[in-house]
Amino acid sequence: MSTAFVFPGQGAQTIGMGRDLAEAYPAARAVFDEVDEALGEKLSDLIWEGDLETLTLTQNAQPALMATSMAAMRALEAEGITVSRASFVAGHSLGEYSALCAAGVLSVADTAKLLRIRGTAMQEAVPVGVGAMAALLGLDFDAVTAVATEAAQGEVCQAANDNDPGQVVVSGHKAAVERACEIAKAKGAKRAVMLPVSAPFHCALMAPAADVMAEALAGVDFAAPAVTVVPNVRAEGCADAGALRGLLVEQITGAVRWRESVAWMAGQGVTEIWEIGAGKALSGMIRRIDRSVATRAVGSPDDVKAALDG
Repeated sequence: MSTAFVFPGQGAQTIGMGRDLAEAYPAARAVFDEVDEALGEKLSDLIWEGDLETLTLTQNAQPALMATSMAAMRALEAEGITVSRASFVAGHSLGEYSALCAAGVLSVADTAKLLRIRGTAMQEAVPVGVGAMAALLGLDFDAVTAVATEAAQGEVCQAANDNDPGQVVVSGHKAAVERACEIAKAKGAKRAVMLPVSAPFHCALMAPAADVMAEALAGVDFAAPAVTVVPNVRAEGCADAGALRGLLVEQITGAVRWRESVAWMAGQGVTEIWEIGAGKALSGMIRRIDRSVATRAVGSPDDVKAALDG
């Protein structure tokens, strides 16, 4: 039996997330204090008492979700469950930064700063209204890739998130994404849903953000990971700090290969995956990818206590 720890991405944010962890565990509170200091603002006030619309802004949601994941990780550590309990760590999109932080590759402060830069760069890469994303349900990744190619018509349209066998997200120019929705429905998709996002993530339109992140990442120290990381764009284990740095740049424009990442970990003997931080979205995806893999969400003091009991 083997365990993996995974970390959620954008969309999992809620007002109040992590507050009960911070109240129950001084080490969890220290994470939010460290993020506040690194960013030079009280992001914790926004997370716990702000409005959801402001928290959902990409430049806020990214460091906020990482802070919540790391607060949960520190709570587990306070109870004696360290990252070495896991054979692998992985994260969905920005969650990969949380995974790297949990594995000791990046400090909390550096991760917060990088995610603020990443969120801002991704938001600024494409003018509002130019890009879009849509979830196509009921078609597999290869089918959606063909749909995206047909829909592009000289614009950008790519399969961006391979979430699970029946959910693939496309990203690109708004008109092309809208065409992809219609083509997908004609090809048998159960649903095609435009997503309420502020930019077209994980496609070629994010190239300016990739350039920004390449420069930002070059100025940060990367340590060797305490456990093997499964990066989004590779979908298999990587323990080389230099390679992990480069893969974070590729991730900005590359697809999130979540289905393949989970399948790879299961193939390496992983029988249980813990979702560390806000929400349970990844747990649902994991069950649809491989029902033989058990899941556990760890986002509250009660969840931490339950983890102790096995």
